[in-house]
Amino acid sequence: MKDFKDKILFVTGGASGAGLGQAKVFSEAGCKVVIADVRQDALDQATAYFRERNAPVHAIKLDITDRAAYAAAADEVEEVFGSPPQLLFNTAGVNTFGPPEASTYEDYDWVMGVCLGGVVNGMVTFVPRMIKAGKGGYIATTASMGGFFGGPMTAPYSAAKAAVINLMESYHLSLGRYGIGVSVLCPASINSNIHHATDTRPAHLSNTGYLVDDLSVKTLQTIYESGMDPEDLARWLKKGIEDEQLYIIPYPEDKETLERHFKQIVDSVLPVEADPEGVRKRLEAWGKARDVAIEAAKENPDEPLQPGFGRPRPELDWVKPIEMPELSAEE
Repeated sequence: MKDFKDKILFVTGGASGAGLGQAKVFSEAGCKVVIADVRQDALDQATAYFRERNAPVHAIKLDITDRAAYAAAADEVEEVFGSPPQLLFNTAGVNTFGPPEASTYEDYDWVMGVCLGGVVNGMVTFVPRMIKAGKGGYIATTASMGGFFGGPMTAPYSAAKAAVINLMESYHLSLGRYGIGVSVLCPASINSNIHHATDTRPAHLSNTGYLVDDLSVKTLQTIYESGMDPEDLARWLKKGIEDEQLYIIPYPEDKETLERHFKQIVDSVLPVEADPEGVRKRLEAWGKARDVAIEAAKENPDEPLQPGFGRPRPELDWVKPIEMPELSAEE
């Protein structure tokens, strides 16, 4: 996607930090911006910024873990701008730090509920609407470099971001046939206010095994203040969307770390010689599954040839079938 003029953008966490940086950059590119955030004071300040510039903006107070509220927000976007968004940015996130062995259920429920559950809610809420609108579009989700590695102080966060990266890969493979692109932004440090994330932690999830005090907040603030400016990060995101990159990682200093990490994974794969009979059986099983799909297609020659599993219910008529273009029913 290269033309952003008059596109509707819905960005979560849009009232500060990375989300606000995205809202500003894409507003300048011509988007009509919907900023969703859980903090009303931040929404008010962000809205004032856009209105001072006569830029189209609409603010929605939204807890992204609340599915009913998310659906209501989607309805509100359509009422205000006449259409679902063409751009969806799942950017809101939280973090808290402590040893994995000290983690509570509530630590996981809060961090994964926002960082993973909030993304799931955004995708399930908006993707069908975007497809049915038939205007194509683009989805960008902010994960983290932390999603590629475990961490001795970030277990819930790293697990959530790893899941988000994988989730976006799946949508990337599926949504292209609807004209919807997908990117996953994987930042390292950002100059944001995420060190104050625990201020928005719900009371019913307040039980934590981590020590959060003035020292921890001040230390994190020192780290994050040296991070990439949110608007600079948003410009890299814009370029990645224009280039239709799946992964957007504007942190060259982390390349060697990624190379070492994934080399360790690749080097752990056994050679074929270690289990030749197992390899043969597994490949044969896939061949048999392919034959089952071909035989089923012969009974419905007017239908596209599809895998025998993983299909949507037929009443979801807005879902395009997953075709198997390398095969034909005559094989």
